[in-house]
Amino acid sequence: MKAVLQNSGGLSKRVKVGFSWTTFFFGFLTPLFRGDLKWAIIIVIIEAVLGSFSFGLGSFVTGIVFSFIYNKIYIKELIEKGYQPADEESRVLLQEREILSRTA
Repeated sequence: MKAVLQNSGGLSKRVKVGFSWTTFFFGFLTPLFRGDLKWAIIIVIIEAVLGSFSFGLGSFVTGIVFSFIYNKIYIKELIEKGYQPADEESRVLLQEREILSRTA
C-alpha cells in the first residue's frame, strides 16, 4: 500500500508502507537513492560490523531486518521534516500501521 505525503510547499512524495522489497534486494542503496544519507551510512556500518564477525551471515540478517522497518523509519523522518498525509486515505493508512498517531 502506498501513502501520499505533502509538505507545506506543495511537494508531494508517494511512499510505500510496509515491507521494503527494494531494501531487501539493494540494501543500503535504497536510502542512498532516496537521499537518506544518514540511514544509508547506518545500514552500511551495521552490515559491515555484523558481517565481519559472522562470515557475511550477519549482513544478510541485517538486510532482512531493515526490509521490515526501513519504510516506517523513512516515513517518520519525512513527517518530522514537515510532510503530512495529503488525503484522508493516506492518513488512515498511516494511523492503522501506527506510523501516525490517532490525534495527529
